[in-house]
Amino acid sequence: MKASYIDYRDTQRFSSGLLRYLDQDGSLQPFYSHPPNLNGFKKLVANKKVTANRVTLVKVLQQQYAKMQLHLPDSITKNIQLLGQENTFTVTTGHQLNLFTGPLYFIYKIATAIKLAQELKAEFPDKNFVPVYWMATEDHDFEEINHAFIGGKKISWDIETKGACGRLSTQGLSEVLKAYQGILGVSPNALQLASWIKEAYAQQHTLADATRYLVHKLFENYGLLIIDAEHPELKKQFIEVMEADIMEQHSAKLISETNTQLKATGIEPPVNSREINFFYVKGEIRERIVYQNGQYQVLNTTIQFTEAELRKHINERPENFSPNVVMRPLYQESILPNLAYIGGGAEILYWLELKSTFSWYNLDFPVLLLRNSAQLITEQQEHQIKRLGLEAIDLFQSLDELKKTWILKNSTHNLSVAKESEAIKSTFTELKDRAKTIDPTLVPSTEAIEVRLFKAMERLEKKMVKAEKRNHEEAMLQLEKLHNGFFYQDGLQERSENFGMYFTLFGQSFIDQLISAFQPLNAKFTLLTLSK
Repeated sequence: MKASYIDYRDTQRFSSGLLRYLDQDGSLQPFYSHPPNLNGFKKLVANKKVTANRVTLVKVLQQQYAKMQLHLPDSITKNIQLLGQENTFTVTTGHQLNLFTGPLYFIYKIATAIKLAQELKAEFPDKNFVPVYWMATEDHDFEEINHAFIGGKKISWDIETKGACGRLSTQGLSEVLKAYQGILGVSPNALQLASWIKEAYAQQHTLADATRYLVHKLFENYGLLIIDAEHPELKKQFIEVMEADIMEQHSAKLISETNTQLKATGIEPPVNSREINFFYVKGEIRERIVYQNGQYQVLNTTIQFTEAELRKHINERPENFSPNVVMRPLYQESILPNLAYIGGGAEILYWLELKSTFSWYNLDFPVLLLRNSAQLITEQQEHQIKRLGLEAIDLFQSLDELKKTWILKNSTHNLSVAKESEAIKSTFTELKDRAKTIDPTLVPSTEAIEVRLFKAMERLEKKMVKAEKRNHEEAMLQLEKLHNGFFYQDGLQERSENFGMYFTLFGQSFIDQLISAFQPLNAKFTLLTLSK
């Protein structure tokens, strides 16, 4: 394994708002509590208010793992028990239940959480830190999770669905499983992964259970705990917030005010709050709750409540109420002794919208940490990069820019018109001075001629570069193949490609190398050349 690190800016694929957060832009400090560094963690550890019921948390996790009938290594059973102790904290990441884990960044989120827990333990040896994957079982956006791209092919699970994705039956997935397993091949690593995939999606009954099984198999050696928060005992801890927020709509008001303040700093908020930020969940129903005509109504159903009826129902059946994207973070922080949330760029920015809501409900705001991002480079790609006289960072340019960079560096001809353009600029400075002394009205005409000439020079340079590209056609084809291997439709590899083919090449070593290479507190993009 060989890892190097570059600035997120150099990838040209992260938002300015996120980059400002990573730079600790002073204008954003009102929107979070602690910076994403060791000093931030020191302050939070020293002052952390744990609202979670540790006894309930341990009991629920034990029940969920017992239901799966999984072999639990000591690292898992130990971490569950540690959550009952006052000196134990979690570091959490969450994600939807993507088919076969979906794109690589699903794996990267969890690897970041594991590595952060290790680093915090080294820094605070008298404390315990448990990595947690929060399964978004109550999410209902099936089209976002029903596919995976592997080996250049898209594998899709195309069915009609309703309700929470975690409850979906895995029946009828046999053809999808065959398609995925067929791409993996028959190497020992491929057969191992295919076996886990089959055990997860053919033998488990729901998508939530299948996802837990597969993620457990991939990360069980690292003590990762996987939690499904759609549980009555956990929801009971959130009753007070549910009731207050649905009836009094505090989050809607607070988030609206915060979004106005964020816009004033130049950041467009990723999400907008609704008046009521909860769904009603029952069977296949997962619909928004709205207040209309003096009643609380469940959209697209005949279900409705008076205020008194709704309060009673929340207290008796809290599991029937599901937080949406802006209230889920508060639910998470209510039931976990959590220090950090690890998310992608868009997640970090929408968490910034929530600080005032956390304060209103007297909940600690966690450290917001950007998940590690990576570009996986095969040894073959690395050799090709070197043969072409490039650095891996060069590949983050657009394909046209990359080709131009290579041509300007390798052509035996001088293709740049910079020297001539500078001479023209100097000449026109003198011409404008002369024209001004004759008649000031001649200056605009002189400037217009200068602009046209510069544009003509730019066109000439482009034509010379284009001609030289034709002279190096083989190198251009190699660059195109290399660039396409790095990106999918010019997007980062991690946002499309599934982990499957990398696991077939490197086995469990793939996971090990990721965790070893990632540096959660470094805020750098990882370039990782994998090795067997």
